Amino acid sequence: MHIAVIGTGIVGVCSAAWLQRDGHTVTFIDPREAGEACSFGNAGSLSPSACLPVGMPGMWKKVPKWLLDPEGPLTIRPAHLPVILPWLIRFLRASSREEVSRIAAAMRGLLKPVFEAYEPLLQRAGATGLVRRTGCLYVYSSREAANQWKWGMDLRRSLGVELRDVDSDELADMEPDLKGRFRFGHYAPDNGSAADPSALVKAIYAQAICDGAAHLKKTVAGFETANGAVKALRFDDGSGIDVDGVVIAAGAWSAKLARQVGARVPLESQRGYHVTVASSNLQLGRTVMATEYNMMVNPMAMGLRLAGTVELAGLDVPPRYARADALLKKGKELFPHLDTSKTSLWMGHRPCLPDSMPVIGRAPRAENAWLAFGHGHVGMCGGATTGREVANLVAGRAPEIDLSPFRPDRFS
Repeated sequence: MHIAVIGTGIVGVCSAAWLQRDGHTVTFIDPREAGEACSFGNAGSLSPSACLPVGMPGMWKKVPKWLLDPEGPLTIRPAHLPVILPWLIRFLRASSREEVSRIAAAMRGLLKPVFEAYEPLLQRAGATGLVRRTGCLYVYSSREAANQWKWGMDLRRSLGVELRDVDSDELADMEPDLKGRFRFGHYAPDNGSAADPSALVKAIYAQAICDGAAHLKKTVAGFETANGAVKALRFDDGSGIDVDGVVIAAGAWSAKLARQVGARVPLESQRGYHVTVASSNLQLGRTVMATEYNMMVNPMAMGLRLAGTVELAGLDVPPRYARADALLKKGKELFPHLDTSKTSLWMGHRPCLPDSMPVIGRAPRAENAWLAFGHGHVGMCGGATTGREVANLVAGRAPEIDLSPFRPDRFS
């Protein structure tokens, strides 16, 4: 079939690559270049352990303090509060222990095969060197401080995540640059990271193009349907393209398109910021999650990336780079010897749903439209598995993981 894939982020390119393995013809639809939106600036984590949702039990108690702190991990633009209030209510409802346990089990199913799902795509693209299997460290100022996150870590362990306690001496041996600031950690040996997330997306995309895919740099305005199926896409310039099927993987811009094929999904942009320190003099060998600082630190090909802040303000208002400056300030607190003479700032739109799970499945009102978006903070982790499952759905094969928690109609 001729399948249009709307979106050239990690989910879109992986969906296209898996569809091509089944012999389908693919046309990308995206006004941007591949790997230039959220897939460009994420923290690069490839973590089977990242199965916990954003909303955790008791988090609501911390939110007022966070909102009053201009450098805190969460901010909401006042003008956006009336718009996002229903989303926030759903978010809080999804943060009970029962719901978090259910969500974590579903997300573990999606994230556990991350490397297995990436492997054939990266082999085909000659890009296996962009993925590192060096593990991840969750670090704390003390063992006592780590107890604040014990329930979540125990939940991860109950789902099969290997987490090994690391004392201060071993922590300093593993990562000498952590010495002094952190005295306890959990080591997740099955985790990994992308040396350059954008390059990884571009490599899979380039191979898809080499294998016959086309890319129309246009914006989809709507669909032509007949007898419960999409027959054509219409673009905002008045032109269009006939298709046999469509995959909506447009990240934070997916909700309006999904609505046209019957899926009303409460999608929100959690605007994420990062700082990349190109002049970094640190010698970190793996991803580090500084849990008390709500910050992920990842050594990348282009420098040290600091990420981990959320702003709720919608898709249209300009960035507020003071959020990124706050990350750099925290980075200097963690690593006083860090050379920050050369840095770059970035803001991107994470597509997030209130239960922290993506939408993966057939559209309610179009038998040949499939939805694959809303991966939030784990797009790189879940992109390849999602692409594989999209190909299974298109082919009518049984999914390889349980997709029922991700069904598009779960918010109806």
